[in-house]
Amino acid sequence: MHPPKILVAPLNWGLGHATRCIPVINELISRNCIVWIAAGGNSLQLLRKEFPLLPFLRLDGYNIIYHNTKSGFRWTMVKQIPAIIASVKREHRWLKKAMDEYHFDVIISDNRYGLYSGKAFSVFITHQLGIKTGMGKLADKLIQKINYRQIRKFDECWVPDFKGTENLAGDLSHPAVLPPHTSYTGALSRFEKKEENKVYDLLIILSGPEPRRTIWEQVLLNELKTYKGKALVVRGLPDCNDVMEVDGSTAIVNFFSSGELGAAIQQSEWVICRSGYTSVMDLVQLEHKAILIPTPGQPEQEYLAQWLHQNKIFYTCAENAFSLQQSLREAENFPFNFSVFRPFLSGYKKQIGNLIQQLAMPRH
Repeated sequence: MHPPKILVAPLNWGLGHATRCIPVINELISRNCIVWIAAGGNSLQLLRKEFPLLPFLRLDGYNIIYHNTKSGFRWTMVKQIPAIIASVKREHRWLKKAMDEYHFDVIISDNRYGLYSGKAFSVFITHQLGIKTGMGKLADKLIQKINYRQIRKFDECWVPDFKGTENLAGDLSHPAVLPPHTSYTGALSRFEKKEENKVYDLLIILSGPEPRRTIWEQVLLNELKTYKGKALVVRGLPDCNDVMEVDGSTAIVNFFSSGELGAAIQQSEWVICRSGYTSVMDLVQLEHKAILIPTPGQPEQEYLAQWLHQNKIFYTCAENAFSLQQSLREAENFPFNFSVFRPFLSGYKKQIGNLIQQLAMPRH
């Protein structure tokens, strides 16, 4: 059998979908697969820096526009649903042409609903099976029904979480009924835990869509003006060359590679970041204490923050109640229960091994 030719395609919605595909891509490469990547925007820039020798196809995102206030966020998203549906149809047409030209054996789509093909084994990665809309249970149920209808078009659904009651995403990844052919892979993290000497008292990792990323950046920079410790701010802008300078003992960088960011986290006493799911998985992989601040108006992040806090996994705080000094004081006494996940962190490797074994078998 020839080495399988595999297309990995993360959604360009923040950087989380791209970064959690990094361990998947590395594992595929280690198993001698021929890996191609389809991406757009900042996700494309990030993955090109991580994998400069791999072939890339440009695939635009869903071009989501975000409101800068919490109250306006949900309705801004609702109004864009027709455009999102059109984008899904457009990327499905794109894939048909790509299959005719490149003949992929496998498509691994991270939250891109249009990237399935009857000519390839199609895998959908998501941790959102029970979607939180923030508009009530009826809306949640309707969106879940639509979500499952799309997921059923794929051969498998991989959920990057832990099976059972001790998990990272609660109802998001553990609804009452699962789509067919769903498997839990454990966390997907690009990092490896290592012993590092402490260099920083505080690491701030910025991420997420604009304009909220910039609004939150300004809040944190103002807080740092009175902070006495040594801080590092990673702005999460892979395609930015601007130099930002601040007073005091704070260093600012636009972007870090996976290796640089993993080292910086482990060189820091504390981390402050959004409660994006990929950040959660990375921090659990490193067993590193952090303060998580959900993006206002994003129901998924708000739910995750609540779930992680009440299950004593991470300390969390709402953005409008955030005070740097107070949050650091309160987080000092938080339990940070990571150890229960330790034996299951590399489950995705077994999942990929099973996939490659399936490819060697005749399809019906």
